Amino acid sequence: MSVTSPAPRAGSTTTAPPSPAETTRAVVQEFLAARAAGDIGRLTAVFADEVDWLLAENPAAPWIRPRSTAAECAAQFAELMEHTVPEDAHASVDAFLVDGADAVLTGRLSGTVRATGRSFSGPFALRLTVENGRITRHHLYENSLSIAEAASGHVIAAPSEG
Repeated sequence: MSVTSPAPRAGSTTTAPPSPAETTRAVVQEFLAARAAGDIGRLTAVFADEVDWLLAENPAAPWIRPRSTAAECAAQFAELMEHTVPEDAHASVDAFLVDGADAVLTGRLSGTVRATGRSFSGPFALRLTVENGRITRHHLYENSLSIAEAASGHVIAAPSEG
């Protein structure tokens, strides 16, 4: 036996489609859940075919490099886990702001580089844009100096102002 819902009558109320902000929030929450689970398939599905990826290159950290496809973006998580100690990886989100198709998350992240045994930590900000239910922009701003020092095993002096 199949059960069907009656068609809406003229003038009756129906559920409105989700707003752009609701869609953005749901996609970002799926991204965070897939990241936490280490599910590369789910991560690949949440990224658009072409992604505006911004993360300052860091020659000392091989997992930090340019990317542009869904598969490359999702693979960043696997590469990060290869080069860092998973049990030492921590991230906390302090703010999760959504405005239409754009979301900004801020918080702190930390970890340990496997090759050197050195730790890194610092604040981060992540700007994501969701279009057609998939992430099209991923701009991550993090403490790249702390990561470079941990990955290289050397203290890197900041440039002096002069």
